[in-house]
Amino acid sequence: MRQVKISRWLASITVCSLLLAAGCAPAGKEAAKPKVKSGKVATIALKFSPGDLTTYKVINEVERSIKWEGSVPDESIFKGGRNYDKQEMIFAQEIQSIDDKGNAIAKITIKEIKYSSIVKDSSVFEFDTANPTDPQHPLALLIGQSYTIKIAPSGEVIEVIDIKEANAASRKGSVPPRIASRMLSKEAIKERHGNLVLPNTDKNQLQTGDNWSITKAFSFGMMGAESYEKIYTLNQIKSQDKRQVAVIKMNAIPASETSKGHEAKFLERSDNTKTYAGELELDLTAGKVKKYYEKLQQEWTTDFPSGQATETDQEPVILTMSATRFYSLEKID
Repeated sequence: MRQVKISRWLASITVCSLLLAAGCAPAGKEAAKPKVKSGKVATIALKFSPGDLTTYKVINEVERSIKWEGSVPDESIFKGGRNYDKQEMIFAQEIQSIDDKGNAIAKITIKEIKYSSIVKDSSVFEFDTANPTDPQHPLALLIGQSYTIKIAPSGEVIEVIDIKEANAASRKGSVPPRIASRMLSKEAIKERHGNLVLPNTDKNQLQTGDNWSITKAFSFGMMGAESYEKIYTLNQIKSQDKRQVAVIKMNAIPASETSKGHEAKFLERSDNTKTYAGELELDLTAGKVKKYYEKLQQEWTTDFPSGQATETDQEPVILTMSATRFYSLEKID
């Protein structure tokens, strides 16, 4: 009798195992179901059409500062002060043509420029084309000038095609076109128009919660260089003025350790705080950026190396270095 019970028990285990292997669950329990995303699928991409004209305002800010608390050692290579550059440009973007890959040739016409620069806490340059003190300044001569770029549906600037006429106009100014030349460099143009990069064409169908990422490197001068992974997450899709608008959050994480120059090796033991975040509103109906911003803040704080301060110093000697980068792009027409 006992052998019969054992045989039945073994048989029940065998049947149950077969059921589980076939994807069935024992009675009274539900089988685990795979998680399936639900929600509207959105195409996260720019849309182009020949002749389309849009006006944007772009802002680039870069700031670096050094601050001492306590006595500053005479032999220190780090001098206190704040360096700051801010560029504002209003430009019109006209789509001239589109190739078979969806890439567009865009003509960029400069409408307005503001520029300010501070070096070691002192203002060294101020310019506003709305009220120029020198109508023959190279920046003033850039108003109305154009250059062309090739831009992908992801927002990447594939190529800077033609900047000759704009460069030639700035060289006719009353002073050397140093600042104008920097603003018209290929690197500056790609940063101005291609800072935001959307998913590649084969990966741009997203639902709420989906994300994509790119890696970007920054140089902080004596404070070294660092790469960040910028992670964009589709937060929501909302209706606004009879249009569908995607709200996308960006949060970045360090992709590599900061590499430091030989002058700043003691920063390896500093306290380093960093934040890098932003937000995008993308008009899905028109396929255009409504507004986008991102801000990177990094700060290094360290005690000055022992043996450098004098024996009479009673207060702690602390060095704080900070770097901030801000970028925004906003559709204004």
